[in-house]
Parts: sequence; C-alpha cells; structure tokens
Amino acid sequence: MILAHKIALDPNNVQATYFARAAGTARFAYNWALAEWKRQYEAHKADANLPKPSQAALRRQLNALKREQFPWMLEVTKNAPQMAIIQLGQAFQNFFAGRAKYPQFRKKGVHDRFTLTNDQFSIDGCRIRIPNLGWVRMREPLRFAGKILSATLSRVADRWFVSIAVDTQDDSHLPKAENQGAVGVDLGVSALATLSTGETIDGPKPHKALLSRLKRLSRSLSRKQKGSANRRKAKAKLSRLHARIANSRNDALHKLTSDLTRRFHTIGIEDLNVRGMVKNRYLARSIADMGFFEFRRQVEYKAAMRGGVVVVADRFFPSSKTCSSPGCKYTLDDLALSVRQWTCPECGTVHDRDVNAAINLKNLAVSSIASACGEAGSGSGRKTGVKPASTKQEVSFVPV
Repeated sequence: MILAHKIALDPNNVQATYFARAAGTARFAYNWALAEWKRQYEAHKADANLPKPSQAALRRQLNALKREQFPWMLEVTKNAPQMAIIQLGQAFQNFFAGRAKYPQFRKKGVHDRFTLTNDQFSIDGCRIRIPNLGWVRMREPLRFAGKILSATLSRVADRWFVSIAVDTQDDSHLPKAENQGAVGVDLGVSALATLSTGETIDGPKPHKALLSRLKRLSRSLSRKQKGSANRRKAKAKLSRLHARIANSRNDALHKLTSDLTRRFHTIGIEDLNVRGMVKNRYLARSIADMGFFEFRRQVEYKAAMRGGVVVVADRFFPSSKTCSSPGCKYTLDDLALSVRQWTCPECGTVHDRDVNAAINLKNLAVSSIASACGEAGSGSGRKTGVKPASTKQEVSFVPV
C-alpha cells in the first residue's frame, strides 16, 4: 500500500527562497510543455507525418534548449522541470481516459509545488536533504516504514510542507476495526453526522465562524495597490485565514472518520450529489463548509486500511422517508427538508429525520453484506474478510 505523510517544514529565508524558485521553475516548465503540446498536436492534425506530442519528447526538447534559453533553470534541482512535464503527461492520460478535464495552465501563487524522485533526496530523522540546498528541518520524523518513492514540496499560505510517498509493502499499518457491528451515517447541515446509534456529531463550521474576519481581510486586500508591499502583506494574511479554515474542517473530518473506522467494521453512507446540492443558493455555503465529499474519501480509504467495509447507498435511496421500525417499511411520498420529525401513518412510530435515515443506511449496509457473502449476521462473530458487495461498495486502497 502506498501511503503519503505530509510534514511541515521549518526552512530559513534562504531555503524558503529556493523552494519558491523551484516551484516557479516547475510551473514554467509545466506551462511551456502544455503550450508546446497544443502547438505540436495542431501541427500533427495538419500534417500526419509529424509526430504526436508526448511527455518524454517534451522533456528531451526542454533539456536540449534550457542551457541557452533558460539558464536560470540550472540553479534549482533538475527534478523540478522534469517531474512537472511528467505530471502533465499523467494529466493528459487522465483526460483521455475521461477521469479529468483538459489540463490548464498553472498560476503563480496557486498550489505552488515541485516534486523530487527518491534518488534526489534523503531523510535523516527530522530533516530532509534537498539537492543544491542541503538539510532542511522537518517538524516530525517520517511515520511509515518502507520504500520511499517520491517527495512533493508544496506551499500553503506562507508555510512549506513535504508530502513523502512510501510503499509500506503491506496491506495495512493499522489494527483491524473493533467490529462493534454496523453503523449508518447520515450527513447534514445542522449536525455534521448523525449515527444510527443516536450519536450526533456537530461540525465546527469554520467558514461560518470566521466569515466576518474573512470579509474584512478581503476588503482590506481589495483596497491595496497592485504590486505594493502592503498588498503582499494583506494577501498573506488572507491566505493564512483560508488555511486556518481548511485545517479546522480537515481536523474535524479526520477525527470523525478515524473514530468510525476504528469502531465499526461495516459503515453505511449515502451517495450524495454534492455538486447538485450546492446549487441551492440558501444552503450552498453551509453544505460546502461541512466537506461531504472529503468525508466519504477519508472514510473509504481508512476503512480499507482497517479491513472494514463501506456500503454506499444509491443516490435515490429514500433513507429519510422510509420507516425504520422492524416489520414496517412504509415510505412517504414526499418529505420537506424543513420537517425534522414525522410520524409513520402505518405503525405510528415517531421518527427523528436524521436518526431514521441513519438506521435505514445501517440496515441497507447489513443486508448488502449479508447478500454478498451469504451470511445473516453483522455482529462480532461475523467474518471480516468477506467479499464486498459489487453494486454498493466503493473502496479506495491508495489514500492521497
């Protein structure tokens, strides 16, 4: 299993300047290669005798002319431009496979980064050696043991991080789930998650909590003259606040998903249409503030590492409108979003909307696993190495 450990760096001014120059070199090489790719592809369409563009050919072309046309590229590691072109080739592979949109030019100050191959750096405890620079302090040592594959240095606000990819040579570095049965998780806006056990987890809502400060700093930035030192300072303040909001959201999601995958072997969740949900102008900000897609991504790869199973309900599964009482499967024709409780006209049970949905998701997860492996139970005595249900389960084995 390939795992990535993202570690904060503690560079001095010289080292931070080198990182910025290397990231700029990688960005220039990526944009140059993208422009050349477009030009060569149009030329191939006009004349079939000309070769199609490829990342390998573009790398050779850049190496042939950078000493004369771009000598400043030699001041940073050679991996910065070369890996950027390789990443462009991967982007085109994803585009042709239908997994991504057409590659776009990179912008300065937006996801600044560069990548090193495993033969261009070394790690010794809490420091990493960078080509043409030397040792740089890391805030913590590498957690995973195995073959180091690559390292990507990136900037978030005014801080630098290194993400080290490691092949751990095994399926999991975490203990198996405690297997407290199955659980259904209903995501919401008022509460981040409601479990079928009745537990409610409130989200931090960091964007809403810091919205007034975000508006003030945005107005302050818009008043500054472009190119001035004051504008750079205001932009740095705004970037730090955005990073703080993202960190608060990710912290809450990691704690929730780690707790769920540690406790439960089988987890039932919904296939939410987040892109469609954020089109609601009244709820878009609150929905985006919760991070529903990130929750699903984390719970899937963490459950896979612990040997658990994630069952994803169909997008049109009526989890909120179906009565969860045993023996009663009455389904309402319509249930407004403002209705938080409803009474089943068939059996008379009073349901909390979110808890009822979570229980139905749990029941669906149990029935899906039972039908897939031919077993009836979902308790601690059930086997953990079952074959997943092919129609409902989506598990990712490579966390990002």
